[in-house]
Formats: sequence, structure tokens, C-alpha cells
Amino acid sequence: QVQLVESGGGLVQAGGSLRLSCAASGLIFSNFAMGWYRQAPGKQRELVATVTSAGSTHYADSVMGRFTISRDNAKNTVYLQMNSLKPDDTAVYYCNAVLALINRNYWGQGTQVTVSS
Repeated sequence: QVQLVESGGGLVQAGGSLRLSCAASGLIFSNFAMGWYRQAPGKQRELVATVTSAGSTHYADSVMGRFTISRDNAKNTVYLQMNSLKPDDTAVYYCNAVLALINRNYWGQGTQVTVSS
């Protein structure tokens, strides 16, 4: 059974930093593209950042230059380093694993990030 377990969320002041982690199990982690998405109250879920199995990264314009996604295949873990946080970054952050070749798409349960002004 595939599990994605996020951790590292919390309450931080504007300008601060947080590091999210997502530990994956039950899948061949290195084969999957991994991503972070977020959903703020009353808004649709949106892409934050992705990293392919080959290590290529992509970021939403709103987080470019502030957030960094990385993966450690030896630990089956993907990270999101978030710096210079803003109140607009407040949301539930979700981890995602995708392997399009076999039509597999998995989500974690989410972790709350709250940025106070």
C-alpha cells in the first residue's frame, strides 16, 4: 500500500522559513515524479513545485526564488524548503507522487502551514 506522509508544517512569522518533508513507502520512489501542492481556504488546489525522477524541477511563479524542492531517493523522501514566507503562503500543503506511464497518482494527507503577518 502506497503511503505519503508529510511533516514539518506549522506556524511561522512572515519572513521566516519552514522545511516540509514527505516520506514515501510502498512504491519505487525513484521512478516517480514528486510534487508539492497547496490549498488555501476557499481556493482550488494549486501546484507549488515538482521534481522529476531525473531531478528536473519546476516552480509556480509565486514561489520562484523562495522555495526549493529536492529529493533523496536513498531515503524515499521529497523536501520543500520554504524561505521568505508570506501570509499568502498559508495553506494545507500536499505531497504528490506521479508515474504517468502506469497511470499512478498518489496524495498525502496534507500538512498545515500558517504564516502570520
